[in-house]
Amino acid sequence: MKKPIKDMDYVKLFAEKLKKDNSLFKQQKMLIESQLQASRSLFRNMFGTGEEFKKNARIYLRKVGLIKPVSR
Repeated sequence: MKKPIKDMDYVKLFAEKLKKDNSLFKQQKMLIESQLQASRSLFRNMFGTGEEFKKNARIYLRKVGLIKPVSR
């Protein structure tokens, strides 16, 4: 195969490699699951769970300017 130039070339190359070697898929799946678990843990530690999570997340987002303060 010629040298990949565009992003789509890399996607095609990766898809072809996955067809030949299924272990790459397992590695990707493990990586993604690990990242999801780390993110879940980070957000749970930052904001709590349930209704507490929603409340604390909104406070944080207002503080950093990503959502507007509530008008009263």
